[in-house]
Amino acid sequence: MANIASPAPAAVELPTVRKIGLSDLREALARGIDDFGAFPSHAIFLCVLYPIAGILLGGLALRTNVLPLVFPLVTGFALIGPFAAVGLYELSRRRELGLDSSWQHAFDVFRSPAKWSIFGLGVLLMLLFVAWLGVAQSLTVQILGDAPPASIGAFVHTLFFTQAGWRLIVWGNLLGLVFAIVVLSVGVVSFPLLIDRNVGIPVAMLTSIRAVLANPVVLALWGCVVAIALAVASLPFLVGLAVVMPVLGHASWHLYRRIVQL
Repeated sequence: MANIASPAPAAVELPTVRKIGLSDLREALARGIDDFGAFPSHAIFLCVLYPIAGILLGGLALRTNVLPLVFPLVTGFALIGPFAAVGLYELSRRRELGLDSSWQHAFDVFRSPAKWSIFGLGVLLMLLFVAWLGVAQSLTVQILGDAPPASIGAFVHTLFFTQAGWRLIVWGNLLGLVFAIVVLSVGVVSFPLLIDRNVGIPVAMLTSIRAVLANPVVLALWGCVVAIALAVASLPFLVGLAVVMPVLGHASWHLYRRIVQL
């Protein structure tokens, strides 16, 4: 385990944050695709649980007559994506260093000195996910009422062909954007930084926020790339996430490398 981040020192100097450009985004995505090509079976093994969990959550929503929550469940699940990808960060880190990158090493992060910081930050994202579901539920009840839809067809008609439905779409997406900005701000480099240097949660989150403040346009574009890729991958019953999620996870590691100077 010597290859995992060493224990944090008593006093931690804040990492240096660089300004990046569109070329850095392209490079990060290219290297993410390259990592996925180097061990696709490992990445799919790690991320296949993502679409399976999404399908189960959607099925649960359908069975319990909370159909309006299917979309918030699927989109909100992406809020915990940075935590779900920690194993991918470790594989990319090991490959970068020329170390053995077999799939078992994806779980080394849970034996790392930083494991409790990683877990704590993951809990924060889970709380944001739960809060998002609560907000979505409250908004739906306020606009459409608390009566369950008579059928899928009736709900789709209400959503897309009534003023109330369009109001729900607009306000739902605006509120979802707020949650997405929060997660991007606290998570864009925090998990990779914890794996790489074990600086502790406060320093990791502060560095992530500083990265967003230093690169608002580029990282906003990165957030749009992630959102669009996840949305497209979700269309064929979420199975595309088994490919898109690992590519984005590996790319996130390389984006971290381009933003944070060691």
